[in-house]
Amino acid sequence: MSDEESESIELGPDADVEGVPIAQVAARLTWGIEASRIRRREGSTTVRTPDGPRTVDDLLDETDRTYFESRQDFRAAIEDVIGSGPVPAESVE
Repeated sequence: MSDEESESIELGPDADVEGVPIAQVAARLTWGIEASRIRRREGSTTVRTPDGPRTVDDLLDETDRTYFESRQDFRAAIEDVIGSGPVPAESVE
């Protein structure tokens, strides 16, 4: 089971969440990787956070890391920045 599958929650037909899970961004990269390379490849990608959507660039600005050895290392560093909790959803009409 992939990270996306294990973390997915059915929102129903009337909910919309802006951005992608950080696990989806992490899955598209090859590890170990420099933060600068992540910025080039995924910097403008919008990620879901408990405080609303943010770009990968914004999240990397808030960590002092320049290199990530593994997907788990990257996710842990980003989750230290964004925290955990429910992601806001908007009603779609």
